[in-house]
Amino acid sequence: MNRRGFLLAGGAALLPSALAHAKNMTENSSTGAQTLTLFLGGDVMSGRGIDQILPHPADPRIHEAYLKSARDYVSLSEQRFGPLPLPVDYAYPWGDALAELDRHQPDFRIVNLETAITARGEPWPGKGIQYRMHPDNLPCLSAAKLDCCVLANNHVLDWGYEGFADSLAALDKAGMHTAGAGRDTAAASRPALLQRNGRRVWVFAWGMDGSGVPEAWAAGANRAGVNFLQDLSSASVAKIAEAVRAVKRPGDVVVASLHWGSNWGYGVSKDRRRFAHALIDKAGVDVVHGHSSHHPRPIEVYRGKLILYGCGDLINDYEGISGYEMFRGELGLLYFVTLDRSGRLQVLAMRPLTRRRLRLNVSSQADAAWLANKLDEESERFGSRVELAPDLTLQLRWPDWS
Repeated sequence: MNRRGFLLAGGAALLPSALAHAKNMTENSSTGAQTLTLFLGGDVMSGRGIDQILPHPADPRIHEAYLKSARDYVSLSEQRFGPLPLPVDYAYPWGDALAELDRHQPDFRIVNLETAITARGEPWPGKGIQYRMHPDNLPCLSAAKLDCCVLANNHVLDWGYEGFADSLAALDKAGMHTAGAGRDTAAASRPALLQRNGRRVWVFAWGMDGSGVPEAWAAGANRAGVNFLQDLSSASVAKIAEAVRAVKRPGDVVVASLHWGSNWGYGVSKDRRRFAHALIDKAGVDVVHGHSSHHPRPIEVYRGKLILYGCGDLINDYEGISGYEMFRGELGLLYFVTLDRSGRLQVLAMRPLTRRRLRLNVSSQADAAWLANKLDEESERFGSRVELAPDLTLQLRWPDWS
């Protein structure tokens, strides 16, 4: 059946996933098995312009090709949407997302944090873009009650090793777990362990050159840095499988968080898809949490396990920047992922948000429909469909191909 026929039929009537979900939920209620809900977010860029509107902005000087002050990004937003009442409160950048998080009450909250948290340091030599947030603005992250910040990305060392050390110290002081970067190889490769109500989630994270992570940032035996993934080979899968086996117990959930791929475009290479499948088949991974793209990318459910090839940006200061309008980069998603005890996907609900005035706002029906249609179109080739629900959330449908 073609795409139009699928949508007219409501999708769920044609795919057995809805029936399988209802059956699983009934079994869960009768056996006492627990489900688990994760909030997964894409890139949180709370530095630069976002930092400048908060109560304690860092030195605004930046060293980019066209702009020399982080305040210029605030000005771009104000030129488009009008003046901001500065300073804003710490929760302001999250906007309507906070009410959505409270409504869904996820067990754990995980994002990719793309900024240094520091007032010190020097820009990394030769790097054209620098993000930093003043440590006194850390309540901006605490406002979302984040459990884990993934640091395996191409901005965590923007302000050098001093800035990176400050970032680790600030997040530790705030009680937020980190994954994907550390003071040496052992720390950078160590997964974050999230525990609550008898459930355990392990977050492993890696960054890759193709997403802009310099290989020079790779952590070493005596050097701080990122948990750098050299390639998508079977040897890499085997190494990851060994690390997962060392910690995973029955009932645990393993999230593989990957900073990979380009900033723009919907394509997913054969190598990336093969690697994601291998993480599930051979390494015991339950959820692949991909990020780096500035907009959401296709979604796949493989053998009952969720693969997000690119979550898109969540918080950024890109308002007023032109050149990629066709991707609707102002639209973001909150991903609410419900899993059963074996890590199989039960429900994926996504809340569309529109970035305006350096704040996350619940999307209009037109914006939500555009994103639903685009994700449905791009995910169809991976066997998944995306529908717009009456409450303007996006719902994933998939065949129950075990």
